[in-house]
Amino acid sequence: MSSNIVNSKGIHVGIVNGEAIFDLTGKKLYDFKGINIYRLSGELVGHLSEGRGSEKRLDRSTDKLFPGHAN
Repeated sequence: MSSNIVNSKGIHVGIVNGEAIFDLTGKKLYDFKGINIYRLSGELVGHLSEGRGSEKRLDRSTDKLFPGHAN
């Protein structure tokens, strides 16, 4: 099951599908385990809200993970 990721301003910036996070073009950006976001190299870089359903929110500190949408 996939979930949409929205930034702190409510803008759709990515998709969680299983244990991976993709940008809106389908490019894999991060690994995802639990609520933790990891670079593909394994480095922990942030967290997603534990919200249920089809939408997960970034907080302001993790908006930078999707820099093209940080305005």
